[in-house]
Amino acid sequence: MALRFAGFALTVGLAGAQLLPEQPVDFDELQRLMEKEGLTEGQDFAVPTNLSNPTICDSSVKQHSGYLDVAVGVKYFFWMFESRSKPSTDPLVLWLTGGPGCSSQLALLAENGPCNMAKNGTGTEKNPYSWTSNANVIWVDQPAATGFSTGLPLVHDEDGVASNMYNFMQEFYKALPQYKNLDFFIFGESYAGHYVPAVSHYIWQKNQADSGFKVPLKGLGIGNGLTDPQVQYNWYPDMAFDGGKSEGGTLEKGVIGRVGTLAMKAATVPCVKQIASCNAGDANACTTAYAICNYGELIPYQLTGHNPYDMRIKCEKPPLCYDFSKVETFLNDQKTQSQLGVNKKWGSCNRIVNMAFQHDWMKNYQNKLPDLLGAGLQVLIYAGDVDYICNWLGNKKWSLAMDWAHKSDFNSAEDKDYQVEGQKAGRLRSAKGFHFMQVFQAGHMVPMDQPKVALQMLNDFIQGKFDAATSIVV
Repeated sequence: MALRFAGFALTVGLAGAQLLPEQPVDFDELQRLMEKEGLTEGQDFAVPTNLSNPTICDSSVKQHSGYLDVAVGVKYFFWMFESRSKPSTDPLVLWLTGGPGCSSQLALLAENGPCNMAKNGTGTEKNPYSWTSNANVIWVDQPAATGFSTGLPLVHDEDGVASNMYNFMQEFYKALPQYKNLDFFIFGESYAGHYVPAVSHYIWQKNQADSGFKVPLKGLGIGNGLTDPQVQYNWYPDMAFDGGKSEGGTLEKGVIGRVGTLAMKAATVPCVKQIASCNAGDANACTTAYAICNYGELIPYQLTGHNPYDMRIKCEKPPLCYDFSKVETFLNDQKTQSQLGVNKKWGSCNRIVNMAFQHDWMKNYQNKLPDLLGAGLQVLIYAGDVDYICNWLGNKKWSLAMDWAHKSDFNSAEDKDYQVEGQKAGRLRSAKGFHFMQVFQAGHMVPMDQPKVALQMLNDFIQGKFDAATSIVV
């Protein structure tokens, strides 16, 4: 796809976790694009009404897949695997990939699921570091029209995302009541830095006020997320220069020199001003910020040819920086679709869904977390420290800046070594249920780059070890 600013077009990469921003479009143009793609009329994908029980990917555990109603004309697809350990008592984890508009099935098959695509290109092979090792995990395609999910892509903000995901969970527990008593955690990556706080806060509110089933929410995790753009966009120049080495980053060499980063720093001033206006209620500023911030902070990086999701490597296969063609082939294979109970062409990311969220992009969602922390929920923010697009510097800075009851406790806490099998794998800061983890030598998709570390991180978090730990050595 092309990124267009100031009269020129630039081919950019994208990954299954977060699309790089495109030129802003108005909703009339979005409507024309939907009509061009055939998304303005009823869609008939022969959606089954019954759930399936696949045996592919990991035949050693029980699986569920299929569609659940979340709104009029909208059905969300999910694929769930039970825990390889104790499925009747292990927690239930929901995974949301970002984009917006990227399928969670991409994460299942390329990051943290029970299987990865086989290296010989046919079928799958077992992932020993699957997040299902000690948890039951659901991967959901949302919003509508993302991945295998159906319906028109009309949701364009977090109110719609949160409401539909709450409806999904209510339907999930009705369809599969055996999981109703399990502790529940919500995890997501990248643009899920918007999704996860919004969905978690909405569920928390509904648990207090609604007569529906009270979802047993215990905590949430955001990986390399876009959560507080107003803070995060300040830190792109420093990340581009040396990866935050002066603050403990592990990137060997920066991508942009001193002169270039000074220009980027200057561009942050009008950028952050517009983001602040956006969050103060100026809708026009949201669109302006989307344009000028990404022009000033992302275009210079992209011109270097480096992968925005992993600063250690080049973007080798434009317009994609990663080759997910095996995943696409597998999910569009007739035998796979028969197992899953689907009949729709799968794509990693839906461009139209993405563009519908342009007014949502610069909204801050860290303000949803203080209520949840105050209610005793556990919150984990983690970030691979060689990612550029949602880098660890910006994520750590907003974590420190967030106003909440125990801000001073968190800010005065020590960054402790996090070790995996006797090796330093990252740094962890914790206070009163709030945790920030820097993962060494991982890009945007931590479970793909550091699968062993990601699995231990998940298990330690859901088992409550982070909150009790004084030094993190396992």
